[in-house]
Amino acid sequence: MPTIIVRNLPEETHRALKIRATAHHRSTEAEVREILDQAVRPAERLKVGSELAALGRKFGGVRPPNSLTVRRDSTPTSAAEFD
Repeated sequence: MPTIIVRNLPEETHRALKIRATAHHRSTEAEVREILDQAVRPAERLKVGSELAALGRKFGGVRPPNSLTVRRDSTPTSAAEFD
């Protein structure tokens, strides 16, 4: 697992981290991991599927399958020719 070293951390910041960690019943290191995780992976991240569904609803949604008429091309296929 990767390791990060933070240099020149102000004493006040370190003290605040220790207090915050104690309040959450975690070690200072675990508290820093939690803070970093929340900062880079927020709970309200973009979910592509949800966004696409919302976009579809915005434009009237999808029609039921039986209303969609697809005409299949029954022309026989031919082999590919490579010159």
